Amino acid sequence: MMRKIIAVLLAAPLIVGAAPDPKTARAVHERAIVLDTHFDTPANLGRAGWSIMGRHDVAVTGDQVDYPRMVEGGVDGGFFAIYIGQGPRTPDGDRAARDAGLVRAVQIREMVAAHPTVFRLVTTSAEARAAVAGGKRFVFMSMENGYPFEADLSLMRTFQRLGVTMMSPAHFKNNDLADSATDKPEWNGLSEKGRAFVAEANRLGIVIDASHSSDLSLRQMIALSKAPIILSHSGVRAIFDHPRNVTDADLRLLAAKGGVVQVNAFNGYMVPQPKIAERDAAMKTLMTGIDFEKMTDAGRRKLVAGRKAIDAKWPVPKAHFDDVMKHLLHAIEVAGIDHVGMSGDFDGGGGVEGFDDVTDYPKITAALLARGFSAADVAKVWGGNALRVLDAAQRLADPGVKPAIPVTS
Repeated sequence: MMRKIIAVLLAAPLIVGAAPDPKTARAVHERAIVLDTHFDTPANLGRAGWSIMGRHDVAVTGDQVDYPRMVEGGVDGGFFAIYIGQGPRTPDGDRAARDAGLVRAVQIREMVAAHPTVFRLVTTSAEARAAVAGGKRFVFMSMENGYPFEADLSLMRTFQRLGVTMMSPAHFKNNDLADSATDKPEWNGLSEKGRAFVAEANRLGIVIDASHSSDLSLRQMIALSKAPIILSHSGVRAIFDHPRNVTDADLRLLAAKGGVVQVNAFNGYMVPQPKIAERDAAMKTLMTGIDFEKMTDAGRRKLVAGRKAIDAKWPVPKAHFDDVMKHLLHAIEVAGIDHVGMSGDFDGGGGVEGFDDVTDYPKITAALLARGFSAADVAKVWGGNALRVLDAAQRLADPGVKPAIPVTS
């Protein structure tokens, strides 16, 4: 019956009936544990003069997540990602990736330690809920791309001890663990080392994240994992056919294993993007030589202004908040309300018209309520489902696994 109701709603205009009272919608939002499973914000932690405590402007510097806007958007916390882009699969490349991953993990821990009155590093759902009860924003740590540990899976335990509770094997390119959704098949899914990654993640109680992995890699991870897995920031292919998006068949497999898809808001995965040679060339020129780790505030402003100029000269279709809702509602229809969540993919390229930083999160709550979903449903989408997957993964872990090293200020 629920699927039939959602199917009717999908065919209707986005606003169904009267919009909920803003105060009521905000109260529902505040009662939920609101988390995003993929913040790329840690990439900003090395920028000179940048602080998570400062209020930034997405229109000026492109930044989408900071403490003041988390408060405004009613965001309780999220998974702050250690992202290391795929490089050479050589001993030197692997060592450099390992070191970069360790540095980023330390930066996240230092961010929390520097602001102990407002942030808390957490590794369990109970700790996250306790942080909220204590008036703090919680910080989970995740790892996007297995490049830092692909050469030595024992490093997974090192990162787990530092606080990492979620890991994905691959990103835009294949690596020693798995095929990427956006690269040519190399392993036909997971390599033997990739299968060992699944087993070790289960042993450590680490949630396996299949976003960016190929369809075959996803199916094999679902089949091999003892615990449910997550897609931390993915769209649905039935709404827009892109290899980064998940098929309905795989959504059903994911849900049957208890997993969750966290619907993202990445423009290129929401609506078709025409290829414009001049635009691509201008964008390549703009990005050439940029070192994001050393970028100054002035450099960031110049970059954002340059992107706006390119958009004005060679415009391409922009996804809108309604497109995000189409993906979200379709995922709910196919997988069920217990298997869907949200991620903006903010500070990592995400953001669409009408939904471009964390202050916009209450719009999701209001839109779901307007479509007849209950406060309990909203709470599942905003954090309940993701935390359930974390609980399941940790419940199945080897009881001898040591906990993460606590942060001290």
